[in-house]
Amino acid sequence: MKRPVGTSGSSKHHHNRSGDPRSLARRLALQFIYQLSVQRGGNLDQIDGFLGENCENSQAQQPAKQLILGCWRKINELDQLIKAVSSNWDLSRISLVDRCNLRLAVYQLQACPEVPPRVVINEAVELAKSFSTAQAPAFVNGILDAIWQKLKQQDDDSSDVNENKDSL
Repeated sequence: MKRPVGTSGSSKHHHNRSGDPRSLARRLALQFIYQLSVQRGGNLDQIDGFLGENCENSQAQQPAKQLILGCWRKINELDQLIKAVSSNWDLSRISLVDRCNLRLAVYQLQACPEVPPRVVINEAVELAKSFSTAQAPAFVNGILDAIWQKLKQQDDDSSDVNENKDSL
């Protein structure tokens, strides 16, 4: 029998929403984005095999693949946004698992408007609890909240510009 993704034999890592295909998709995406980061993208062609081996829930496989591919395509842009709000932290000082978690969440904040930002942030905090240090959830929450505020401000600014164009 296969163990659920993200468990190390204990139920500690298996929070109550793990049966939700979207939560499972995020968990799988984080794990594969981490692998991609370690291997510098050299294993991108193994995405289908990874998902097939680690996920029996077909409803989670396609969303996970979309998250992985979307995030990986925009990785430099995502890193720039993370750098912009983490002024006291050089990106290389952020642990790789936290960087990957932040990248995934920032991608969702930008590219998945159907998912409420609070859900994205809460899921990233849950992933930090499962895969990182005791300090990581608060760190991830703070960075993502700052990015969300920045993205909201950019949206407000661009809608103001568009409204001004319409009135000219």
